[in-house]
Amino acid sequence: MASSSMSSVAFFSVDKWKYGKVASSGFCKQHSFPYTGHAQGSKKIVSVMAPVQSERKPSTTGAVKTAMTLTEKILAKASEKSQLVPGENVWVNVDILMTHDVCGPGSIGIFKKEFGENAKVWDRKKLVIIPDHYIFTSDERANRNVDILRDFCNEQNIKYFYDIKDLGNFKANPDYKGVCHVALAQEGHCRPGEVLLGTDSHTCTAGAFGQFATGIGNTDAGFVLGTGKLLLKVPPTLRFVMDGDMPDYLLAKDLILQIIGEISVSGATYKAMEFIGSTVESLTMEERMTLCNMVVEAGGKNGVVPADETTYKYLEGKTSLPYEPVFSDEGARYLSSYRFDISKLEPLVAKPHSPDNRALARECKDVKIDRVYIGSCTGGKTEDFMAAAKVFLASGKKVKVPTFLVPATQKVWMDVYSLPVPGSDGKTCSQIFEEAGCDTPTSPSCGACLGGPKDTYARMNEPKVCVSTTNRNFPGRMGHKEGEIYLASPYTAAASALTGYVTDPREFL
Repeated sequence: MASSSMSSVAFFSVDKWKYGKVASSGFCKQHSFPYTGHAQGSKKIVSVMAPVQSERKPSTTGAVKTAMTLTEKILAKASEKSQLVPGENVWVNVDILMTHDVCGPGSIGIFKKEFGENAKVWDRKKLVIIPDHYIFTSDERANRNVDILRDFCNEQNIKYFYDIKDLGNFKANPDYKGVCHVALAQEGHCRPGEVLLGTDSHTCTAGAFGQFATGIGNTDAGFVLGTGKLLLKVPPTLRFVMDGDMPDYLLAKDLILQIIGEISVSGATYKAMEFIGSTVESLTMEERMTLCNMVVEAGGKNGVVPADETTYKYLEGKTSLPYEPVFSDEGARYLSSYRFDISKLEPLVAKPHSPDNRALARECKDVKIDRVYIGSCTGGKTEDFMAAAKVFLASGKKVKVPTFLVPATQKVWMDVYSLPVPGSDGKTCSQIFEEAGCDTPTSPSCGACLGGPKDTYARMNEPKVCVSTTNRNFPGRMGHKEGEIYLASPYTAAASALTGYVTDPREFL
């Protein structure tokens, strides 16, 4: 851990919480069983009478004996149980299964092998297939993967297949979206209280909507394709309480880098990470998505933010399906509770080669960089580009290193070219980026976040030093094994592009 870590955690505390508080009597009504009989010691029972009980539905009514966390309640509902405790294995009914071009063909192959060549998926309306990883490439195997998805979706009459055929002009493909985790939210597939599984580790992003969302492997996905169910172990929950006014030089990326730096990349292994507090409540949906996106970098099974008015407003017009939010009970069991005063946090980076290698951005000011990358499911949303544009606008300067811009989805790309940046006299992000000397925003996809084929836009084919808004900085993650990646917020990434060194955004904001 970097020497700077201690200076950034003076406002942090952790409490161990004991398991097991019984809910109030209003949560679970206790029925009496009146009887008459002989005195103690007699075995003769004169009569037994049980009161008439109306049918009681599972945990949707809240009729359970022990308080539960948000994650436990979602899984209880999905498994038709009245209560669950961490460590239990339950068969869960899946609301949405997502797969993409990297894992989809393998999942489809397993499905056909185990259920039969002519088998039908359990529900064609609950399967969402999104090509997004290796799209804009001449690699024949990558292109073949998308062809396999298309053939399967035609065969199964899948309702939600976001296809791309013309690789030369993504705008000619009205169905194509881009990065799956952002597209899932934009297209209304994320809903509070539901279970969303995906063949991608960053499926946990959808937990921002108050739902259980986690990544699964191809074998599990093949089973879900045929049955709509999956056996899951109930994770214990870590609670992260973040309070205090968010400084205007911080973004959610700084918050999650702080947490990962605190607990390490294994600190939440197979645990739910629940985020609450006044700071979390103040975050937009896209910022909450950033927060939940990187829980897997701490080993987390899922991340979750309780649904609220911000959630409901975002979902207006995106989904017509009813949903039922659930919330943690008072007295719910948490493995640990971590508390942060966000008003005292400073801009952070994660140095090579691990997301928990936390350091203050200002302490890395002597690190010379070769490039900046703004994009991915973590840092390629509309608000991420707005944040970067804000820094460029405030500086009035040009970038000193190549700065690559990869919008996550078609909608984000359109926003970059159409939405005015506040305080810019009507200028769009694209205009500000052009004035700053950045590369032209490219076709929406996962891009170089995970390397990809050698002709992938902005891939690190040489050992470069990069400041990136992505989520992982392991050796070889963005291409070259000797490349060095500093994970940062869009603010910090833009500031670094302007100086050619890792830079605290407060120099411009």
